[in-house]
Amino acid sequence: MARKKQRISLRERFTSWWGTRTKKEAEARKQTLTTAVKVAAVMLVLVAAGAFLRYAEGYVSTTRPTEEGRLVLVGVPGWVNWDLKARVVAAAGGDRFPIGEETAEVVARNLARMSWLDEIEVRVTHDAVRVGARWRKPVALIERGPSKFYVDADLVVLDYMPMAHLPIVEVRNVSLGLPPSPGAVFDRDDLAAAVKLIVLLNRMDAEVAPKNPLLDQIAGVDVANYKGRRNHRAPHIVLHSKDGTLIYWGAEIGEWARHLEAKDEQKLAKLYTYYKEFGSLSAGVKYINLYDPQDKVPLPTDRYR
Repeated sequence: MARKKQRISLRERFTSWWGTRTKKEAEARKQTLTTAVKVAAVMLVLVAAGAFLRYAEGYVSTTRPTEEGRLVLVGVPGWVNWDLKARVVAAAGGDRFPIGEETAEVVARNLARMSWLDEIEVRVTHDAVRVGARWRKPVALIERGPSKFYVDADLVVLDYMPMAHLPIVEVRNVSLGLPPSPGAVFDRDDLAAAVKLIVLLNRMDAEVAPKNPLLDQIAGVDVANYKGRRNHRAPHIVLHSKDGTLIYWGAEIGEWARHLEAKDEQKLAKLYTYYKEFGSLSAGVKYINLYDPQDKVPLPTDRYR
């Protein structure tokens, strides 16, 4: 018996066809979505890597060491010792500086507070900060109680530090008042008179006794009777040697005629002639009188005539 052929309606065919197509599209969409997710993930990784590289580059550029230059002190006088140099370096802000547009200004501003330096010039090169200046040399020491300070030939106050290698002479009985701060001028007539005499003796040593300076044997200059303020008949300025000998200088330099004393060059000649003859300022005597007039005095030099 022949099998009866089953008929499929149009609706069933359409439903079957549509279902197959929908399934394929779903799988295609799923595959497309998966690919998009993978691409997005790769893009995200690439973006993050780029951001990291830019950050790393910025970090390297900001942490790269700045170029530095060492501090060089130019034209330092021979009398300047290591301790003073170290103080200048510390006042400048250290021995190394970053090289920049403001480096010279910063160093000069720091050193402006240093009383030992004047006329400061700072020049910055590619590898150095070069400092030149006029160094103030102490010539006199002033003590007041526990405090002490120096002055240079211009009466500029310098803060104290040991300078045993220099012939610095103490000036005693100065009418102090309130001493100025380091770097300021201590303008006192009696101090100025003592400093002027010390500077003159220093010049004489360089001319007459460079190997054995007379000033090395002077402990102090006493100005207690400056201009005869205590006793008009007594010498106005007296030098004290380190072994206790008194040296009567008399009136301040340039005032010998007013007080009928020996000329200043005669006082110098007598003092240095005595020193060269005996090799000392004591030689068993208690005092040396320089201010009495002398008719004939041998002159070790005519520079001060």
